[in-house]
Amino acid sequence: MERRDFLKLGVTGAFGLMVTASDLLWRVKQAKAAELLSDTPQSLTPDAALQKLIEGNQRFIQHQPQYPDQSASRLQEVAQAQHPFATILSCADSRVPAEIVFDQGIGDIFDVRIAGNIATPEALGSIEYAVTLLNSPLLMVLGHERCGAVTAAVKKEELLGDISTFVKAIKPALDKVKNQPGDAVENAVVANVQYQIEQLKRSHLLTERLKSGQLKIIGGRYDLDTGKVGIIT
Repeated sequence: MERRDFLKLGVTGAFGLMVTASDLLWRVKQAKAAELLSDTPQSLTPDAALQKLIEGNQRFIQHQPQYPDQSASRLQEVAQAQHPFATILSCADSRVPAEIVFDQGIGDIFDVRIAGNIATPEALGSIEYAVTLLNSPLLMVLGHERCGAVTAAVKKEELLGDISTFVKAIKPALDKVKNQPGDAVENAVVANVQYQIEQLKRSHLLTERLKSGQLKIIGGRYDLDTGKVGIIT
């Protein structure tokens, strides 16, 4: 065997070992995820659901994800029915994927994503479905740092096509912070989350769940630089 052929064989063998080790690591993580699944109740109180999100976000920040509910057994478990413990109305921004930033898995979060995290009739209908028919106990409106839709609303930018509809839905929130000191966009991001929550609370289906204690509605702000989700009251 020529020397170059021997070297090729060595590189190929080493690569094969790397792939095998990587595959083994993934299998170990999946096994741990399956164990987490077996200890997780199908239903949570609103406060317990919020705590579960917070703990998942902490794992994400610390780069210690557990990848829960991503095993083959989880896939089979939710194939015929879903019971998401949280519903999240978040921006469609590609940098804010809920399952990743909260370290959750299949069937855990009912995602409603739309630019500017605005409570359109269609978004509200989706949320009502998750809360009333799937019994999701927690609803979070999640805004994020440097949101493009909010920035456009603050700067009163002229936008083409239906993109302007997002700005229109955010503008009412700006009145509450127009004289507030500090960064105008950052203030508007928080105000928009609060405003969209107000719009959601106009739903009698949601308010019934709120009054009965079956639902908690909260706001959140995602920091693009750190990955942290802060709670907005």
